[in-house]
Amino acid sequence: MKNRKDIYSELETILEDYCKGCFLYSTIRKEKGRSTAHKFCISQCTVGEKIRTIGSQLTDMPKG
Repeated sequence: MKNRKDIYSELETILEDYCKGCFLYSTIRKEKGRSTAHKFCISQCTVGEKIRTIGSQLTDMPKG
């Protein structure tokens, strides 16, 4: 089982590699606004799905 530090590191890597400078996010943000772009990332983007999956590991993990 991964520890919290490893999970955060994996999330940072994904955000840096895929989300930083995302063309879809920037285009949607320009055309429809920031909240619409954010909703797209959360609900429709495959990278967002991966982030949610990894994030659920953090919520299932005991703190400390």
